[in-house]
Amino acid sequence: MEPLAHRYRLVIPDLRGCGRSRDLPPPYPVKQQAANLSKLLDHLSIASTDALGYSQDGSVVQQLALDYPKKVNRLILANTYAYNMASFREKLEGNLVPILFRLLGTPLFAKLIISPGVKHVPKEPAGRVMKLFAAQAPKITAVLWKEAMAFDSRSRLRDIKCPTLIIAGSDDNAVPMHHAKMLHDGIAGSKLVVIEGADHPLIWAHPDQLLQGVNAFLSGDTAMANRCDR
Repeated sequence: MEPLAHRYRLVIPDLRGCGRSRDLPPPYPVKQQAANLSKLLDHLSIASTDALGYSQDGSVVQQLALDYPKKVNRLILANTYAYNMASFREKLEGNLVPILFRLLGTPLFAKLIISPGVKHVPKEPAGRVMKLFAAQAPKITAVLWKEAMAFDSRSRLRDIKCPTLIIAGSDDNAVPMHHAKMLHDGIAGSKLVVIEGADHPLIWAHPDQLLQGVNAFLSGDTAMANRCDR
């Protein structure tokens, strides 16, 4: 955040049901989350913005670009998807995870499931991620998960007209490469940047490469973008 804040004004909300907004009541559908973002922009008197969505929140900024196209100048989709139930494994995980939230609770789920996924992340941010996730209410987290899995923008990707950057980790097992390719193929003129050796938590494990791709895209630096594109 700090390097980006030197160049841009950042607005980083906790979405409904998450973080310090976790006590806000349902509903949590992606369409409602996008409407909340639109209202937040109105409240801040921001007519239009560049929007970055990471992982499941990539669905929310896609919805924002689809429902409120005049409010999104450029779109950045990192380690995210158009539809996250595309394979048998994803369907199995998508239906099993909410059950595990309720059975294990979020602290134990974080220890057993999330912790192995951040083993390559530096200790301090990994601990912060674990703490944030463990603080989530299991029932709310299960509802949020189901809403995220219900999201499907495949038939509307062609309607996203703003310049779009898609960032993916080559070794991401949580959101495999076929999702990035689906977004890239569906959004006309989009640019795909693959960070080699990166998995799902690349935002913490490979921040320099992520920032390089984002800054190149936002600055229109084609030469830098080509160096990022692997």
